Amino acid sequence: MSYFVFDDMIGVIFSSVTSTGDGLTFRKPDGSGFRFYHEQDCCESVYIESVAGDLSDLENSPLLQAEKVGTEHETDEYNNVKQWTFYKFGSIKGSVTVRFLGTSNGYYSTDVSRNIFTK
Repeated sequence: MSYFVFDDMIGVIFSSVTSTGDGLTFRKPDGSGFRFYHEQDCCESVYIESVAGDLSDLENSPLLQAEKVGTEHETDEYNNVKQWTFYKFGSIKGSVTVRFLGTSNGYYSTDVSRNIFTK
């Protein structure tokens, strides 16, 4: 069962889908698109830990799936927090699961944000 579906991405054709290590960018042919990322603060780090699947499967074909499928976290004895956030994307060509890892001293949020951008 999905955690959160990004309805505004379903049915959209993206000309490129790229990972920069700290984020994921979906770009439409007109240059607009979506970016999944975390704006870093002092004592935290959020980045893409793994990509299962081929991002090119999400290009030039309508997106059929775009959802946040869950989070997991652990806290050590010093209150340092690790949080994993999972996103699943799919088209008729295949599916991709992206796992973000956020670490902090427990004071900062490690949530991944989604930004809609124009050209």
